[in-house]
Amino acid sequence: MIKLGDYNTLKIVKSVDFGLYLDGGNAGEILLPTRYVPKNAKIGDELEVFIYLDQDEKLVATTLHPLAKVGDIACLEVAWVNEYGAFLNWGLMKDLFCPFREQKMRMQKGYHYVVYIKEDEESHRLIATAKVDKYLYSDRPPYKHGDAVDILIWQKTDLGFKAIVDNHYQGLIYEDQIFQPLHTGDRMTAYVDHIRQDNKIDITLQPTGRRQTEEFSEVLLRYLQENDGHCDLGDKSPSELIADRFKVSKKVYKKAVGDLYRRRLITISDNGIDLV
Repeated sequence: MIKLGDYNTLKIVKSVDFGLYLDGGNAGEILLPTRYVPKNAKIGDELEVFIYLDQDEKLVATTLHPLAKVGDIACLEVAWVNEYGAFLNWGLMKDLFCPFREQKMRMQKGYHYVVYIKEDEESHRLIATAKVDKYLYSDRPPYKHGDAVDILIWQKTDLGFKAIVDNHYQGLIYEDQIFQPLHTGDRMTAYVDHIRQDNKIDITLQPTGRRQTEEFSEVLLRYLQENDGHCDLGDKSPSELIADRFKVSKKVYKKAVGDLYRRRLITISDNGIDLV
């Protein structure tokens, strides 16, 4: 069975002037246009291709890799807008349609929006929806404190930034845990701090607990080695200065200083810390 808006492995069954035809089973033969045909491909070979609908709403194959597939949440740029909705650039010849009914606010050309990719139940066309909340899992996330996760920065709130965790769960990075610029659409690794009663996840951008201390201890040690063995930041330094220089909280910085001191690698004074 063909997976629309996804990758399929299909066999080449026919060669024509304008491309190759692939065996789509019950869906019939599917064209892979010449521009996407791999070098030396021949009848009988199997190819991994992405299947979507062309301008005439017919199944077509490509060896290109779009920015997202059905079931994915992605941040896409609006290529153009008409009286029916917005069309998003997702890396294929045909832009991805987001009808007005699926928009939270009127999308504008040149702007980026976080959307969910799906097959429309009525038309069976591939569309995007900005109503991402409906497609996030509500069950208990399978994580524990300190687990590393992949996140997509979603939107700014009064508390910090909402994020999509591993494409399925809603997370939140609190403002006082942010030590670097964040923008909607940024992808990065984050760490689970706490799973709330509503099954939403509090996340941090730095490792938590002992792992965080150990990792930053090595960062601080390298900084000292590269700066004549001295750092002018100490216990009484403003947290803003520490965050600006090292992108960590003052608490994490003090723990790393304590770790290096216990290992007898540094001395501590009113002027900061120094390598032994």
